[in-house]
Amino acid sequence: MVKPSAPIGIFDSGIGGLTVAHAIHRFLPGESLIYFGDTAHLPYGDKSSDAIKYYSIRIAQFLLKKKCKAIVIACNTASSMAYDVVREFTGSQAIVINVIDPVVEEVTHIKGIGKIGVIGTKGTVRSEIYSRKIKKIKPSLDVASLATPLLAPMIEEGFFNNKISRTIINSYLSRPKLKKLDCLILACTHYPLIKPEIEDYYKNSVNIIDSARSVALYLKEMLTKKKLLAKGKNPKHHFYVSDYTDAFEKSTKIFFKGKIRLEPHSLWEK
Repeated sequence: MVKPSAPIGIFDSGIGGLTVAHAIHRFLPGESLIYFGDTAHLPYGDKSSDAIKYYSIRIAQFLLKKKCKAIVIACNTASSMAYDVVREFTGSQAIVINVIDPVVEEVTHIKGIGKIGVIGTKGTVRSEIYSRKIKKIKPSLDVASLATPLLAPMIEEGFFNNKISRTIINSYLSRPKLKKLDCLILACTHYPLIKPEIEDYYKNSVNIIDSARSVALYLKEMLTKKKLLAKGKNPKHHFYVSDYTDAFEKSTKIFFKGKIRLEPHSLWEK
């Protein structure tokens, strides 16, 4: 039987999912978290669908062994390509949440908008998952998607809030496809780290939506409904990576104050 005190599992290919983990920690402070960064295979955005499904299932298997009551796929590419197989593999053992559906639910309930922009990895944009899901709920909305493949690697290397990042960001956002937007979906969990620069580009005239807050609130609602919301005062967090890097450890400390110890773990360990 699943207990409210059981941890929440979160995974991504790199540091992007930390934005989701941080939001979950903020809105669900009593929850213990187990984070897995598949740094050996980042970025997921240029990997094949079969590869991403394989990595995702292996990580889900690892998180289930850690007795996680919920698994959050904190990666848009993995959410678009592997959500169904992870949910099927997991069965009733844990709640499985992707980072796409909560955002789609939020954006389709915003009143008075006509055009939505979506920026993300090649894999996410190629899947057209945001466009399909948004139009299924609200066919009248115009959805313009643009692949921005340089952004995630740039952020992984620590290039944000500087001249290099602003140049690359402005180059993408100035494309004709993204003109006259009412809101912009940051369809990559890395992108909240450059949200201030994106807001600066639009001079706060466009509603910028990132998945972290949406996912955290959605997860809280799900756990509350199932009476699985933890209310402990001393949650424990564990951070695993498939390939240790100093950059990842530094990024972890941006979101989680105090001493965080990264635990290397190969996906292929028995």
